[in-house]
Amino acid sequence: MALITKRPKGTFDIVPSEAYRWHTVEKIVSETAEQYGFREIRIPTFEDTGLFVRSVGETTDVVQKEMYTVSAGGKSNFTLRPEGTAGTMRAVLENGILNEGFPQKVYYILSCFRHENVQKGRQREFHQFGCEMVGTESPRADAEVISLAKSVLDRAGVRNIELNINSIGCPKCRAEYHKALKEFFSARKDELCHTCGERLEKNPMRILDCKSEICQEIGKDAPLIIDYLCDDCREHFEQLQKNLQVMGIEYKINPKIVRGLDYYTRTVFEFVTTDIGAQGTVCGGGRYDGLIEQLGGPKTPALGFAMGLERLIITMKNQGCDFMEEKTCDLYIASMGEAAAAKAMALTMQLRDEGFFVEYDLVERGIKPQMKYADKIGAKFVMVLGDNEIETGDARLKNMADGSQTDIKLDDSFTDNFSNALVAEMFKGLDDEMVSLFSGKE
Repeated sequence: MALITKRPKGTFDIVPSEAYRWHTVEKIVSETAEQYGFREIRIPTFEDTGLFVRSVGETTDVVQKEMYTVSAGGKSNFTLRPEGTAGTMRAVLENGILNEGFPQKVYYILSCFRHENVQKGRQREFHQFGCEMVGTESPRADAEVISLAKSVLDRAGVRNIELNINSIGCPKCRAEYHKALKEFFSARKDELCHTCGERLEKNPMRILDCKSEICQEIGKDAPLIIDYLCDDCREHFEQLQKNLQVMGIEYKINPKIVRGLDYYTRTVFEFVTTDIGAQGTVCGGGRYDGLIEQLGGPKTPALGFAMGLERLIITMKNQGCDFMEEKTCDLYIASMGEAAAAKAMALTMQLRDEGFFVEYDLVERGIKPQMKYADKIGAKFVMVLGDNEIETGDARLKNMADGSQTDIKLDDSFTDNFSNALVAEMFKGLDDEMVSLFSGKE
């Protein structure tokens, strides 16, 4: 069979056999965020292009090379979101959330789009869990956000994750740093890639984030922002470190972290693993104290992070972390004849109303194919209905794990009896004391 079309490069399908992994991480991130007092926010998939040019930065790779921008009716330009912070801050401003008291704390789970060079852990459509905190400039807030990210990774069970932190200062101290960078890179201007040659005048810090191997090699000996911090930024960074120590969070100062987007100020951080190859940053974030004002709002400090869900899942799989078990059918009711099929349908609805996962024949197959199907879908129990079972009101419940069979009545006690059989299978192998403990019975 030749498909007419295939999925675009850099995208992937989350098929049913993989969906439970996503359910696991989505449950972990949302429950952890809510425990920290963050509330969910949902924003549009696309925004006015100007939002990203203004906030992310016109000299960044994201804006210059990676955005998916379309015209609507030939008049307006819209861009599929390349990240979540800009749209979230726009929504916070537009919906008056700043008037609800500080700090405001929101989280999101969304898809993002960038025209990237596709490799393991780097897709053109990818998914992020992000948290944003608005209205506090305290270093305690920085430590709190980092703690949240760490809690997610800990609950996911990942190991060998290293926290790297840095400070990239404020506009005041960054101006001095830009002068030092211009002087350093100007001496080797002819060796820089074309894009970085333009960045040299507009925003030399972006050269440090270039993916070109040549530019990366040149930048190894570049001045470090941490040596140019003003007194306030230095104090903020020192207080952050003290707060992390109080929380018992280990970290490493990495003076080369600048992050890839222009809105960052002061604290920047990354959680990095070596388990997924070159794309080892599982989570990254920091402060963006000027972003809300830049978008037309009042001067308001803010900070946050984004965590790549694909990279988190890859890391969890590589490390053998636990995922939720995929839900499987509790009972498959096979039937022979019209009367039995009707009874199977009625019993199925009865059990589903009580919360059980039940299936019955929808393809009008014989008993043998029905039994094969029940085995394929991993049904825990199978019950066969025919004219004899309908007449006597008794059927046999087959345990697919060990082949044992139990008589079961098709009367008002059916639901309770099936429930008891399912519970007995769950607790098989445990002694009476353990069964009582898990079932809550004394």
